[in-house]
Amino acid sequence: MRNPQVRARPSFLPLLLLLLLLPGLVSAEKPADTSALAGVDSGKIAWDINMADAKKMLLYLKVMDETYEDLKRQGVEPDMVLTFRGPSVTLITSDRTDVPLDEEPHLDGVAEQLQAMLKKPNVRAEACSVATRLTGVDAETLLPGVEHVGNTFVSQIGYQAKGYAIIPIM
Repeated sequence: MRNPQVRARPSFLPLLLLLLLLPGLVSAEKPADTSALAGVDSGKIAWDINMADAKKMLLYLKVMDETYEDLKRQGVEPDMVLTFRGPSVTLITSDRTDVPLDEEPHLDGVAEQLQAMLKKPNVRAEACSVATRLTGVDAETLLPGVEHVGNTFVSQIGYQAKGYAIIPIM
């Protein structure tokens, strides 16, 4: 007869196995893009960025950065240009005169992510002078490393003629 004072110990074996297997499930290697990248040495991308939402812009910049790293991981040399046009130029300026306070953290994130990307080899950024003129953004206030160009539609034509994939971000 069992002693009622002694409680049965729960089996920790299933929990231990789960804990041992969980890191493998969570950190599984990202799949490769083998078929798409077969024979590709250079990943030339011209991001056509046209949005006014700082939170969304930060997310997309992180995805662009992940794309850069994914290309590198798979042996393809990234060559990226971020072309900002339309209202997106209002998100890459140091002038925050009319910015609501709740947007400040998102703009800080955009600036930090963009600066981190611009430190990587073969990453450039440009802002459209048509957009800066229409939105009232002073070219002198563009974030460091962002080149002020005449017209990013013209840039897109040039980059496409040079074999860059044009990827719209809206």
